[in-house]
Formats: sequence, structure tokens, C-alpha cells
Amino acid sequence: MFFRHEKIETNVILMVVLTLITVSIGGLVQIIPLFTIETTIERVDGVRPYSPLEQLGRNIYIREGCYLCHSQQIRPFKDEVERYGPYSLAAESMYDRPFQWGSKRTGPDLARVGGRYSNDWHAAHLVSPRAVVPESIMPAYPFLAQRKLEFDDIARHLEALRAVGSPYSDEMIAKARVDLEAQVTPDADPTDLLKRYPRAVVGKFNTASPAITELDALIAYLQVLGTMVRFGDIPPDRLRQ
Repeated sequence: MFFRHEKIETNVILMVVLTLITVSIGGLVQIIPLFTIETTIERVDGVRPYSPLEQLGRNIYIREGCYLCHSQQIRPFKDEVERYGPYSLAAESMYDRPFQWGSKRTGPDLARVGGRYSNDWHAAHLVSPRAVVPESIMPAYPFLAQRKLEFDDIARHLEALRAVGSPYSDEMIAKARVDLEAQVTPDADPTDLLKRYPRAVVGKFNTASPAITELDALIAYLQVLGTMVRFGDIPPDRLRQ
């Protein structure tokens, strides 16, 4: 036995070949079972792809590096749940590309920030953080309230997201521009929008400008975070999975 082991250790090519075979077998044992199931994430009722306005707001959130100071992952610990709300489920991030779990909290976790503050509060906070939170060290983003939102290619944007797995229907893509404008126009009829994107927050988020601005999109995104899932309707045994 020791002789055979010594033969392997003294033959570099043989050791490489046997190592590759061992690693390949181990990899196949882990990978092949994944192809036998539809998804590794247990689906939860309520989780949907972002509305066109929310998606563009998410793009701005990533562009401005908000994830560097704010995580979107509530860990399953008592102090986290008491401060932020129910801990995060994998299904809540299934349409996030890339996900925004984060690894640092200079500011609070935002996984459940939707609905906690008014639209006006968010607008004031983003334009001048210390006007509403005196101890805040967050930088100000007043330019978001002045910069018009570019959304001429929103339909193609949703098509690209569908190509990587987000379940946007043909109707959602065809009505992308209409839905975006309906979500930020208080006088518009949001019925069709809410059928396609339940629980989307409708309103003029940046009341300082009649145009649709980047601030409108970012607030729409923040206001939907953590609101898609009704945790009271989920059995406790599923939350423990």
C-alpha cells in the first residue's frame, strides 16, 4: 500500500491526473443534483420583478454606490429582527442582479425600509440628509432632484432582464413606458399598473419638479423594499427553512 502511494507521490503526471479525476468526481456529485430541481430558492408569494420606475431607481441606487454603506440583508438574529423586521428570505432577492446584500453598515439596513417613511421624508433626506437626521454622515444627492430620468430604452432594458431570468411578460415590456409614467403621475389611472406590479407605490415622489427625475425613481425603489412579501401570511415553519 505504501509502495503504491509512494509511486503516486514521485510521479507528478500521475498525481495531477488522479487529482483531476478526484476533483471532477466531487464536483459532479455536487453539481448534478442541482439539475434535477427547478430552483434552489423556495418561491414566496408576492415576490415580483421590479416595475420599470423601480428598476431604474435600483440602477441609480447601484450607480451612486448606496450598497457600500447600506446592506439589504437582515440576518436571522434576535437583535437584527427587533431593529429591522423579519429576516431576509432568499426569494426576495431572486430578481436582483446583482443582489444588494452588502457587507458593511455605515447606515442602517434597508431591506425593510419601504413604507417606513413618507415620500417627502425620503426626498428631503436624499437632498439634504442632515436636515432630517442631524447626526447623519451620508453625502447629499441634490442633483437627483434636478436630473431628468432617461427612460426611452426602458422596454429594451426589461427585455434584457427577461433574457437573464426575470419573468417580464410581453405585455409588461410593451407597456413599460406607460407603466413608468403612470406610477409617477398622481392623476393617472394606476389600475393596470397595479395588476402587473402589485403593491407598487404610486405618486409624484419629487414634488419640487414637474418632470420625472432620478429622485422619483430612487424613492420608488426604496419604497418597495421589503413590502412585497406579507410575512404574516407565511407559516412559521417555512420561515425557519
